[in-house]
Amino acid sequence: MRQPDIEIYLRDASQQAVTDWLTQAIGPCSPWQQKGKTFKCQAGTIPVTWLPKAVGKWHSLLLDSDATPWEDDIACARAAFAALGVEIRCAPGGWQEEEAEEDADRWISISERGEEEIIWRTD
Repeated sequence: MRQPDIEIYLRDASQQAVTDWLTQAIGPCSPWQQKGKTFKCQAGTIPVTWLPKAVGKWHSLLLDSDATPWEDDIACARAAFAALGVEIRCAPGGWQEEEAEEDADRWISISERGEEEIIWRTD
Protein backbone atom coordinates (compact mmCIF):
# COMPACT_ATOMS: atom_id res chain seq x y z
CA MET A 1 0.00 0.00 0.00
CA ARG A 2 1.29 3.43 -0.96
CA GLN A 3 2.40 5.60 1.96
CA PRO A 4 0.79 9.06 2.40
CA ASP A 5 4.25 10.66 2.54
CA ILE A 6 7.90 9.68 2.30
CA GLU A 7 10.61 10.44 4.86
CA ILE A 8 14.23 9.40 4.62
CA TYR A 9 17.40 10.41 6.45
CA LEU A 10 20.59 11.08 4.51
CA ARG A 11 24.10 11.13 5.94
CA ASP A 12 26.38 13.92 4.75
CA ALA A 13 24.41 14.64 1.56
CA SER A 14 24.55 18.18 0.22
CA GLN A 15 21.30 20.06 -0.27
CA GLN A 16 22.34 20.81 -3.86
CA ALA A 17 22.93 17.13 -4.65
CA VAL A 18 19.48 16.30 -3.24
CA THR A 19 17.94 19.13 -5.28
CA ASP A 20 19.57 17.77 -8.45
CA TRP A 21 18.32 14.25 -7.67
CA LEU A 22 14.76 15.42 -6.97
CA THR A 23 14.74 17.45 -10.19
CA GLN A 24 15.78 14.35 -12.16
CA ALA A 25 13.48 11.93 -10.28
CA ILE A 26 10.32 14.03 -9.81
CA GLY A 27 10.53 17.35 -11.64
CA PRO A 28 12.06 20.83 -11.43
CA CYS A 29 12.53 22.14 -7.90
CA SER A 30 11.42 25.62 -6.94
CA PRO A 31 13.94 27.73 -5.01
CA TRP A 32 14.32 26.63 -1.37
CA GLN A 33 12.55 28.86 1.14
CA GLN A 34 14.16 28.87 4.58
CA LYS A 35 11.84 28.90 7.59
CA GLY A 36 13.79 28.67 10.83
CA LYS A 37 15.97 25.56 10.56
CA THR A 38 13.91 23.96 7.78
CA PHE A 39 13.92 24.53 4.04
CA LYS A 40 10.90 24.00 1.79
CA CYS A 41 10.48 23.72 -1.96
CA GLN A 42 8.30 22.02 -4.56
CA ALA A 43 9.72 19.20 -6.70
CA GLY A 44 7.29 19.19 -9.58
CA THR A 45 3.98 19.36 -7.67
CA ILE A 46 5.28 17.65 -4.50
CA PRO A 47 5.95 19.68 -1.34
CA VAL A 48 9.44 18.94 0.00
CA THR A 49 10.90 19.71 3.43
CA TRP A 50 14.66 19.51 4.12
CA LEU A 51 15.84 19.64 7.74
CA PRO A 52 19.65 19.80 7.90
CA LYS A 53 21.23 17.87 10.78
CA ALA A 54 17.85 16.64 12.04
CA VAL A 55 19.60 13.84 13.98
CA GLY A 56 23.34 14.44 14.42
CA LYS A 57 24.92 14.33 10.94
CA TRP A 58 21.67 13.04 9.42
CA HIS A 59 19.50 15.29 7.28
CA SER A 60 15.75 14.66 7.04
CA LEU A 61 14.00 14.73 3.66
CA LEU A 62 10.20 14.70 3.71
CA LEU A 63 8.13 14.40 0.53
CA ASP A 64 4.64 15.38 1.64
CA SER A 65 2.58 13.55 -0.97
CA ASP A 66 1.39 10.09 -1.96
CA ALA A 67 2.10 10.95 -5.61
CA THR A 68 5.87 10.39 -5.55
CA PRO A 69 7.50 7.90 -7.93
CA TRP A 70 8.07 5.61 -4.90
CA GLU A 71 5.52 3.46 -3.13
CA ASP A 72 7.20 3.72 0.27
CA ASP A 73 10.18 5.01 2.25
CA ILE A 74 12.33 1.99 1.40
CA ALA A 75 11.85 2.38 -2.37
CA CYS A 76 12.75 6.07 -2.08
CA ALA A 77 15.77 5.27 0.11
CA ARG A 78 17.05 2.76 -2.45
CA ALA A 79 16.70 5.35 -5.23
CA ALA A 80 18.40 8.03 -3.11
CA PHE A 81 21.34 5.75 -2.33
CA ALA A 82 21.71 4.79 -6.00
CA ALA A 83 21.71 8.46 -7.04
CA LEU A 84 23.68 10.05 -4.20
CA GLY A 85 25.96 7.28 -2.92
CA VAL A 86 25.53 8.26 0.75
CA GLU A 87 24.06 6.13 3.54
CA ILE A 88 20.28 6.45 3.76
CA ARG A 89 18.07 5.43 6.67
CA CYS A 90 14.31 5.04 6.76
CA ALA A 91 11.61 3.39 8.80
CA PRO A 92 10.94 -0.22 7.74
CA GLY A 93 7.28 0.53 7.00
CA GLY A 94 4.55 3.04 7.77
CA TRP A 95 4.93 4.11 11.37
CA GLN A 96 1.88 4.01 13.64
CA GLU A 97 1.59 6.05 16.84
CA GLU A 98 0.31 3.04 18.79
CA GLU A 99 3.26 0.82 17.87
CA ALA A 100 5.53 -0.23 20.69
CA GLU A 101 8.35 2.16 21.56
CA GLU A 102 11.04 -0.36 20.59
CA ASP A 103 9.61 -0.55 17.06
CA ALA A 104 10.24 3.19 16.72
CA ASP A 105 13.99 2.44 16.94
CA ARG A 106 13.92 -0.11 14.08
CA TRP A 107 15.31 1.36 10.87
CA ILE A 108 16.53 0.20 7.49
CA SER A 109 20.03 1.32 6.53
CA ILE A 110 21.03 1.36 2.87
CA SER A 111 24.71 1.94 2.15
CA GLU A 112 27.74 0.48 0.41
CA ARG A 113 27.44 -2.37 2.97
CA GLY A 114 24.03 -3.26 1.51
CA GLU A 115 20.61 -3.15 3.08
CA GLU A 116 20.20 -4.07 6.73
CA GLU A 117 17.81 -3.60 9.63
CA ILE A 118 19.40 -1.64 12.48
CA ILE A 119 18.45 -0.19 15.85
CA TRP A 120 18.81 3.61 15.72
CA ARG A 121 17.84 5.57 18.80
CA THR A 122 17.08 9.06 17.52
CA ASP A 123 16.03 10.72 20.76
